[in-house]
Parts: sequence; C-alpha cells; structure tokens
Amino acid sequence: MAKILLEVCVDDAVGLSEAIAGGAGRIELCAALALGGLTPSYGLMQMAAQSGALCYPIIRPRSGDFNYTVAEVEVMRVDIRAARKMGLKGVVLGASHPDGRLNETVLRVLLAEARGLDTTLHRCIDLTVNKPEAVIVAKTLGFQRILTSGGAVTAAAGAETLAAMFAAAGDGLIIMPGSGISVETLPKLAHLPLTEIHASCASSLQSGGAPLAFGFQSGTEKRTDSAKVASLKAALALIYS
Repeated sequence: MAKILLEVCVDDAVGLSEAIAGGAGRIELCAALALGGLTPSYGLMQMAAQSGALCYPIIRPRSGDFNYTVAEVEVMRVDIRAARKMGLKGVVLGASHPDGRLNETVLRVLLAEARGLDTTLHRCIDLTVNKPEAVIVAKTLGFQRILTSGGAVTAAAGAETLAAMFAAAGDGLIIMPGSGISVETLPKLAHLPLTEIHASCASSLQSGGAPLAFGFQSGTEKRTDSAKVASLKAALALIYS
C-alpha cells in the first residue's frame, strides 16, 4: 500500500517547529485549536511559508458555527489572498447553512478566490445530516479533500460513516479522517482505504499561577509534540505497509 500522508495541526510557532521535526507530511496552520482552529496570524503564515514545509492555513474568521455573513465572507477572501501572497500552496475552508447543509453559494465564492490553490473542506461537513451526499456536493464544487470525523466526536467513533464517505468520494477526492487520532486509536481505522490522516499529536502544557488566575490561560492548553508526530508516522508505516 502507498505511504499515508500525516497532516498535523498546529497553532503556534513552537508547534510548527515540532511538527516539522517530527516529520509531518503537511501542516494545518491555525490559531486557537481549542476552538477547533481559527485563521492563523499573518506572522505565523509567513513563518510557515519560509519554513519550506507544506503548510495550509485554515480560513475561519471566528469560533462557533459556519454560517457566515457577507462581511465575514469578505474577511475570508482577504485571508485567502494573504495566504496566496505568502506562497502557501493550499487553504482549509468551509461554510454551512443554519440547518447544517453545505452553503454552496458561499463555498463557490471562496473556492473562486482560492483558484489554483489546493483546497480542503474542513469539519463543517460533520454537521451535515447526510454526509455521503455532502461528499458528492464537495466533489462537484471542486475540493481536493475533506477533513472529517464521520460526524462523531472522534474519527474512531465515526468509522462506519467514514466508510460510507469514502465510498461516495470515489476517485479524485481524498477523505482525510481526523479528530482523536493517535497511536492507540489508529487501529480502529485500519480497515479504511486511507491515503491521508489528520492529527494534533499534542501533549498537555503546564498551567497555573498568575496567567491562569488572570484568565490568560484556560488550563487545558496543548502543543504539538514532535515525538508523538514521529510515533504516529511510524505506526502508520507499520499498519499500512
């Protein structure tokens, strides 16, 4: 079987360095991973572009749902242009209707802005009711891949739905499972025809003292760990060899 690409999500400069050191095949650049990932800063995008690693920023202007106003869509378009200007090769994006359906109108606008870049539909698809149907919509729109947990809190729990999404995708669209993937949970996905997988490979950070007392920390911060990246890469090579 072909080598499985490991994408690692990071939300700071140290995490970027750790992901590269651990051998990540691609890096998803974010801010605020504790909120599911928001658009990273200009500085982090520039650092990523200069690193030589393959890095795609998420384009998500705020936390919460994926139902965006006209003003928010314009912010996202500007952020896509910034990513392109810095030489980043792809972006991660998504948009939904209030009922969870993919917002094809907004997605067409964003994809037009991202023309020529590699595009990943993010986990807004996990809020759709009919996920295989949403896969077909994403494929028709022209996305290259979909990041998804199969609609469950973790990819392992959503494995059955993931299998149906792989079947719906067919050739030409990558289904990239993500959420809660680690060396321990990876075997639960071993039956899927994986080509790419997404993980945080993060370890908890110590918190406390004045930063926590003043609300500058949540107490649940994590950061990408190069050793976990390397271990997951090795597990992928072993299981899918």
